[in-house]
Amino acid sequence: MEKEVGALITNEAVVFGILMALLGAIFWAADNPTFKGFFKWVPALLLCYFLPAVLTNTNLVPKDTNLYFVASRYLLPASLVLLTLSIDLKGVFRLGPKALIMFFTATATIILGGPFAILVVSSISPDLVGGAGPEAVWRGMSTIAGSWIGGGANQAAMYEIFKPSDGLYSAMITVDIVVAEVWMAIILFGAAKSDQVDKWLHADNTSVKALQGEMEDFTQRTSRIPTFHEVMKILGIAFGTVALGHVVGDTFGPWLEKNAPYTANFSLTSGFFWIVIVATTIGLALSFTKARNLEGAGASRLGSVFIYILVGTIGMKMDILEVIKSPGLLLVGGIWMLFHVLILLAVARGIKAPFFFVAVGSKANIGGAASAPVAAAAFHPSLAPVGVLLAVLGYALGTYGGWLTGLLMYLASGDPGSLMI
Repeated sequence: MEKEVGALITNEAVVFGILMALLGAIFWAADNPTFKGFFKWVPALLLCYFLPAVLTNTNLVPKDTNLYFVASRYLLPASLVLLTLSIDLKGVFRLGPKALIMFFTATATIILGGPFAILVVSSISPDLVGGAGPEAVWRGMSTIAGSWIGGGANQAAMYEIFKPSDGLYSAMITVDIVVAEVWMAIILFGAAKSDQVDKWLHADNTSVKALQGEMEDFTQRTSRIPTFHEVMKILGIAFGTVALGHVVGDTFGPWLEKNAPYTANFSLTSGFFWIVIVATTIGLALSFTKARNLEGAGASRLGSVFIYILVGTIGMKMDILEVIKSPGLLLVGGIWMLFHVLILLAVARGIKAPFFFVAVGSKANIGGAASAPVAAAAFHPSLAPVGVLLAVLGYALGTYGGWLTGLLMYLASGDPGSLMI
């Protein structure tokens, strides 16, 4: 498929090949003793995220390819099945209440951080957070709140409720993506240094390490050279589940939208929501069967491959140059995110929660099911389902949390106009 003329390479097959070659080069370098010192400080996963962004920002390849859609709709659910079928569900429950505490802290700091950012910036430069009617900045920021607490469906809901102008909405999408992806990069870097971060947090990470150790032991006990039949079984389970997830999403989503439109508040009208639910549920069900032994044949390794491809396509969406184009709005978004991160870290230190819970609790809100398993898998592939389970909770809270944030930002902005237009 041909894409935008401005890019040097527009054929999506060639773009995908370049992306895969780049990912392969990163892992070749990671295994090369010459680069050992470099990768001690810069994790491979971070490069898989950042270097594809260089491809698009230098206009070598276009940003508007279908690769992210394919990766998020086909490879992500496939990876969720393969990473979940070997999970120790009892071990996940043993992680304790700290995961939920950090998740709800993340939600609360997003709700409060929006009006806080408006108050701070308005005291310095009121014009940056001013505007009236559809151009009122707080209206646009409400769409970020919907996205950061839930996901794309919740963001669209805020757009319909608070009705920012199309131009303002487009600018806020840029702020949403740039600020969230910068935080994602920091999380990926921190995951590689999680032991040092946990030490600073005075964290008790024994439950996370225990689950990780149990999964590694299980993999080592069952590990073997996979047969052709086993590989085909793994791929059959993965993409058969993808197909079933799309069938359910294409059926339930439109039906609920027509017959129970209020369920959109819980993202139940979103096809992607059902794809994620089906993939995770089937993976958890298979973890209680003999299919769990496919982990020894490399199920999670294939799942991790799919995750890394998804990371690369997410990186290709990041527009580094937008930092220059919208410095004022990005300042507001940056203050909002800083409020979120600092309080998360303070709470984590107070309850001695490991950085894993900070990362997953945050990305289960900011990024949802497309980012939370990536953040969790950065610590260990077996932990990806924890991110998915929390992300589903974020979908349920997204519309309500976004609406409350919009209301608080309206009050903080001092907008004399009507709340609704």
